Amino acid sequence: MEKILIVDDEENARIGLEKLLSLEGYQVSTVANGFEALDHLSRQTADLVITDINMPEMNGLVFLRELNWAHPTISVIMVTAYGGVESYLEAMNLGAFEYLNKPVKLDELRAVMGRIFNRELRQAN
Repeated sequence: MEKILIVDDEENARIGLEKLLSLEGYQVSTVANGFEALDHLSRQTADLVITDINMPEMNGLVFLRELNWAHPTISVIMVTAYGGVESYLEAMNLGAFEYLNKPVKLDELRAVMGRIFNRELRQAN
């Protein structure tokens, strides 16, 4: 069972996505910001991180830089309600697998996650 960490300062977004992905059969954890995410990942691994970009304390792009340094094998999907071309380009240059707009469409998220987990399976074999 794949482990997913959701990082989002919006509680309703975290809870909603957690419920949807749990129903899909994933093991899901949630945290409210990048600092909590790095702490969580120091104790428990994840196969995928889904993170918001616009968060207080540590935004998603800074978190992505830190995550890549500490855990370079974890795939990341960036999500945002306020993104533009600049944040998209920065996220992709920092190694994000995909960049999705909020509200996240479940079919779109499923497709991206399928590509991530199929790629990881191919690499493992």
